[in-house]
Amino acid sequence: MDQKATYRTSVRRSTVQVGGSPSNMYRPEYQVEQFGLQASPRDTSKIWELMDSYQGSDKLALQQSIVHHVEYTLARTRFDFSKFHSYQALSHSVRDRLIEAFNDTNLHFHQMDAKRIYYLSLEFLIGRCLQNALVNLDLEDDYREALLDLGYKLEELYDEEVDPALGNGGLGRLAACFLDSLATLNYPSFGYGIRYTYGIFKQLIKDGYQVESPDFWLNHGNPWEIERLDVQYQIRFYGFVKKVWDHGVERSVWEGGETIMARAYDTPIPGYNTQNTIALRLWKSHPASEFDFSSFNTGDYFKALEQRQKAEYITSVLYPNDSTEAGKELRLKQQYLLVSASMQDIVRRFKRRKVLDWNAFPSKVAVQLNDTHPALAIVELLRILIDIEQLDNMSAWQIVTKSFNYTNHTVLPEALEKWGVPLIEKLLPRHLEIIYLINFLFLEKVQQKYPNNWGKLSALSIVEEEGTKKVRMANLSIVGSKFVNGVAKIHTELLKTTIFKEFFEMHPNKFQNKTNGVTPRRWVRCANPALAALYDRVLGSDKWVQDMELLKQLESNVSDPQFVRDFQMIKIENKERFVHWIRKTCQVDLNIDSLFDIQVKRIHEYKRQLMNILYVIYRYLMIKESTPEERKRIVPRSVCFGGKAAPGYINAKRVIKLINSVADVINNDHQIGDLLKVVFMPNYNVSNAQIIIPAAELSQHISTAGTEASGTSNMKFIMNGCLILGTLDGANVEIDEAVGRENIFIFGTQIEDVDNMKEKMRNTDPHEYFPQELLKVFTEIDNGRFGHNEELKWIVDSIRYKNDNYLVGQDFKDYIRAQQQVDDLYRQPNEWAKKSIYNAIRSYKFSSDRTIQEYAEEIWQLKPIKVPEPAAQKHERVKGIALSKSQQEMADKIKN
Repeated sequence: MDQKATYRTSVRRSTVQVGGSPSNMYRPEYQVEQFGLQASPRDTSKIWELMDSYQGSDKLALQQSIVHHVEYTLARTRFDFSKFHSYQALSHSVRDRLIEAFNDTNLHFHQMDAKRIYYLSLEFLIGRCLQNALVNLDLEDDYREALLDLGYKLEELYDEEVDPALGNGGLGRLAACFLDSLATLNYPSFGYGIRYTYGIFKQLIKDGYQVESPDFWLNHGNPWEIERLDVQYQIRFYGFVKKVWDHGVERSVWEGGETIMARAYDTPIPGYNTQNTIALRLWKSHPASEFDFSSFNTGDYFKALEQRQKAEYITSVLYPNDSTEAGKELRLKQQYLLVSASMQDIVRRFKRRKVLDWNAFPSKVAVQLNDTHPALAIVELLRILIDIEQLDNMSAWQIVTKSFNYTNHTVLPEALEKWGVPLIEKLLPRHLEIIYLINFLFLEKVQQKYPNNWGKLSALSIVEEEGTKKVRMANLSIVGSKFVNGVAKIHTELLKTTIFKEFFEMHPNKFQNKTNGVTPRRWVRCANPALAALYDRVLGSDKWVQDMELLKQLESNVSDPQFVRDFQMIKIENKERFVHWIRKTCQVDLNIDSLFDIQVKRIHEYKRQLMNILYVIYRYLMIKESTPEERKRIVPRSVCFGGKAAPGYINAKRVIKLINSVADVINNDHQIGDLLKVVFMPNYNVSNAQIIIPAAELSQHISTAGTEASGTSNMKFIMNGCLILGTLDGANVEIDEAVGRENIFIFGTQIEDVDNMKEKMRNTDPHEYFPQELLKVFTEIDNGRFGHNEELKWIVDSIRYKNDNYLVGQDFKDYIRAQQQVDDLYRQPNEWAKKSIYNAIRSYKFSSDRTIQEYAEEIWQLKPIKVPEPAAQKHERVKGIALSKSQQEMADKIKN
């Protein structure tokens, strides 16, 4: 690690003489006149003088900051504050330093008139903020030392933080990784999402079943957010559209209905080894009028509060149940609130430019749609430009199509979002008119290219005409975007050749691939600090955290016995931490010497957790039937599952029940002891993942070929030196190429054979289709070995009678073969360790920094803009200013 400056403080507005020439100690953006702002009626020089310095980062300054917040922010005394209060005070202290950099960053971007990327996502699974902020600020060691004097351990305070319930899986976690990389790479950027009061749910396990409990993550407040009382926008629902004539031009006016307000809450996102700190702006719904006083005065107290409750309900729950019409309407309201508030905010920021030129909008604004959830942003911007800014239709449409880009996350046609025309007409009448306008303009081009080809028109139309008319949000996203991208090579090829084939044939240059990535700051530096320290020591610096390709230099170290032993010891330490956590959370004792086999992801039939647990049963039966001599050669295995099933996804919930029923039998069978353990880890989230992933030795990514868009947890596992057991699906294909086939366990039907295998399944008797090993497992379940529960039979029946659509039976035999390869290798600890190291050091392609750089250069045409260091002498790692003693004395003289 580079040597840190011994003293950290700063002066924003002064100059010092360095090397014989003056060097600015302040940033130019702090001069008000450069913004072209109106002169204030009062003298603001005193305000600027009082705000001209950064908070100090020496031990005493940090301690004073923490204690200040204990007393003045939390209103606690020295006698009545707990560990949780210490966490809150610490977080506020860190946030103060984030806000300094955050304000500097936004001022600098504004002054530079920077083009910005706006990332719109319904989910941001950001995880705990404290450790990530300290690591990126380079203040973790400083705060650790400061806290020890106050009687607290930093790591214990990390555990006081609650995971923000702002996402549910890979989509939201990807968005969070992208924000980290955008800040670290100095790209002018903004994230937009929703501030959900409750997450999708808190997962509990009772009697083996998933039980959903409210996830009120804001119960104790959120010290990281900045409530922007002055940033709120009116959002309209329902109403009607009337036509008016304005200087000979017919215009549409959307009136009536009901209005609410969307208020902004900002979370600063710091970059690593840079001053740049960007924002995740989340919207919360509020009533347009706080209180119906007349109803209250007449005694109708419930009606007085009704509007407030209806408004706040919109952003109350992540993914409300949309199995009813009311649920669908609420979900569409959420999506529209996100896009309307965000687009109004983006337009407001654009209009702050000195010269308003709408044709310059695409050169200053790029909007990325993370899946189709924010697709209405295309329509909303068009509405703002036509109805409010009064641009003509074609000019407005040209601006829109140059400003948006769309990331697709699924190859499953049934997963593509569609909204009924009657619902849109009821909720957003003006937007339905605009959707028809967009469709008309687009289909005219289709007709020109494919005259009288009704099949093409039907496939490409934004509006699906069969049955109840629906708006295809994926089609809308493609038509309204400049570029469309998949998230892995195989996924993008499938988009081109299957679900979006007609669009690709019409606009082949519109489609790109951007293979997903994950941030090494969160998933190595924070989650696995011992591994990060090993890299620092061997490579001589922490530069790899920003350039993971530097890990290639460690290839030669794989033949160094000491390096291998160090790597093995780190894995053992991580396993020990995991064992303690499992004992505490699941009341199961794991064998530290067993192979830790992990599958954590949403529970879904295509991800095939069912195949995994069926194999566990097979392995259990094999152990039971083995002789004492044979058991000595069996590799001990601890198989751990984690993930949530959607509340209405019955088969997924049955899989969870089967896993827990099998675990009850196996974990209590003293005859097999520690040779096999099974654990279902409830409420899988980011902070749990930071314990689970570094401890994993084998990770399963076994989706049916052609069903997983990418996956990102597979990337996190290999970064932490874990071997993959997987199919050639999603990003596994590129992981296979990157780490080498000899360092990964691949099995299963390949994508080009999937359709033939499904046809074989439908035309083959089940007793001939399923291998004998699997039929034996079915029999044991049918006979009640894991409980006399009809639901366990139902989950077997879901694949047994010619409906094995995800090819569990077809791939099971090859899965057993691959599992045998796993056992054979694990019996050779040094060989296993070397292959694990190769996975870790060859994972550089899967850094989200690489992904974001490709987006910036090939889709957004975005340049990095680095906020200047406020130091006379720049250091390799500095947040805030870092001066030598002599430089500080000189700065003090100038200031005084």
